[in-house]
Amino acid sequence: MELFKAKKGDLEERRDFIPLADRMRPEQLEEFIGQEHLLESGRFLRSLIEKDQLQSLIFWGPPGTGKTTLARIIARSTRAYFLAFSAVLSGVKEIRQVIKEAEEQRSRGRRTILFVDEIHRFNKAQQDAFLPHVERGTLILIGATTENPSFEINSALLSRCKVLTLRSLSVEEIGSILSQALKNEERGLGKIKAKLTPEALRFLSEMAHGDARVGLNALEIAVLTTAPGPNGQRIISLPTAEEAMQRKALLYDKEGEEHYNVISAFHKSLRGSDPDAALYWLARMIEAGEDPLYVARRMVRFASEDIGLADPGALHIALLSMQAFHFIGLPEGELALAEAVVYLASAPKSNAIYLAYEKARKDVRDKGALPVPLHIRNAPTSLMQDLGYGQGYKYAHDYPGGIVEQEYFPRELGPRSYYHPTDRGLEKIIGQRLESWRKKEGRKP
Repeated sequence: MELFKAKKGDLEERRDFIPLADRMRPEQLEEFIGQEHLLESGRFLRSLIEKDQLQSLIFWGPPGTGKTTLARIIARSTRAYFLAFSAVLSGVKEIRQVIKEAEEQRSRGRRTILFVDEIHRFNKAQQDAFLPHVERGTLILIGATTENPSFEINSALLSRCKVLTLRSLSVEEIGSILSQALKNEERGLGKIKAKLTPEALRFLSEMAHGDARVGLNALEIAVLTTAPGPNGQRIISLPTAEEAMQRKALLYDKEGEEHYNVISAFHKSLRGSDPDAALYWLARMIEAGEDPLYVARRMVRFASEDIGLADPGALHIALLSMQAFHFIGLPEGELALAEAVVYLASAPKSNAIYLAYEKARKDVRDKGALPVPLHIRNAPTSLMQDLGYGQGYKYAHDYPGGIVEQEYFPRELGPRSYYHPTDRGLEKIIGQRLESWRKKEGRKP
C-alpha cells in the first residue's frame, strides 16, 4: 500500500487518535526545524532534493531528530513511490514483496523509495537481500539508525549509501517545535487555546534532551490534563510541565551562578577523593539538563590537572567515558560517566603536571622566544650543517642506560626543574627514576 494514498477526510476523522508527535510531522522542507548542516540552501541533502538527484542514504542520529520525517518529505518532494519497512517486524519474505512492488513501479517509470527504520537491526542475510536491487537502482534505500552504521551495516551495502549524520535538536529548536504545535489549529493544539509559561516552555525544551518526540508527547499530556480557565484558555505552568515530564525542575541555571557552583562542587569532590559526593553532583547536573558531554570534558581536564601521572589510566578512563556516552547517549550513557567519576575520585592525586606546565609557560612568556641551542637543532641541509646545526649532539641510545648528560634548554635560560613528582601512585616510581638519572648527571634533584 502506498503511504500517501489516504483521503483527507479519513485522516481528519482519525486525527484525534494520532499522537501529537505524529500529527506535527513536517510535510515539507519549509516546515522542518533543525539539521541546517544538511538542509540550508546549497547544502548536500537540500541540493539532492531540489535537483531530484536522489541516491541511497543512511540517516544516523539520536531519536526524535527527524530521520523518518525527512524520508517522508523526500518522497513527497520527488513524487517517488514510498514504502515504509520495519527492520524489527519484517524478514526476507517481506523483502521479496517490497522488491516486487519496486519492480512494478519501475516498469511504469516511477522510482521507489524504501524507508527502513532501525536498519541496524537487519541481519546480514536481510542486508544482502537488498544489495543487488540497490546497486541496479530498482529502489532507493533510505535507512534510519541510532547506531553507528560503520559497526552495524555490512560494508558492501554501506559503500552504496551516503551516510548523513543528524544532530540532537537544540533547546531553542525544541522550543520552536513546541510553540508551533501550540499554534497549529489543523494538526496541533491550536483549537484548544493553550499557553505555556516561559518557565514551562524552557523546562520541556531542556528535558526533551534533543528529542522532539519526547517534548511533544509531554506537551500533549500537559495540555490535555490542564483544565480551561474562565476565559477558556489553558495555562500550562511549570508544575504541570514537571508532572507531564515526570521530572522535577532543579535549581540549575546553565548560564548563571548555580551552574558554576555545581560544577565547582563536582570538581572539588573529585579532588577530595569523595566518590559519593561526586556522584551526587553528577546526578544533579544530568537531572537538571546539563549537557553530559560538558561534564565529560571537565573530567578529561580533571584527569590531567589533578591526577596526572599518579595514575595515567585516569585520562584514558575519562576519554573512554566521553566516547561511550557519545556512542550510546541518554539514558544508558550516564553509567559510563558515573564509572569515570568513581575512578577519578578514587585515583591517587597529583597536580605536579599542572604546576610544571605553569612554570614552563611562565618562562616562555617572561623570556620570549629564546634561540634553540645549535647542538639540538635539525640539520637537513649541508648549509645548516656548515652553520653548526646538530654538531656535538649526543645520541642517548649510544650511552649506558640510554642516559647522557646534555643541555636541552636555551643557553640564556639555563637548566630548569619544573616537574616535581609526588610520592603518590606511579609518580613515586617516576620520581625515583628521575632522581637516579639526575644523580648520574651530577644535577640537583
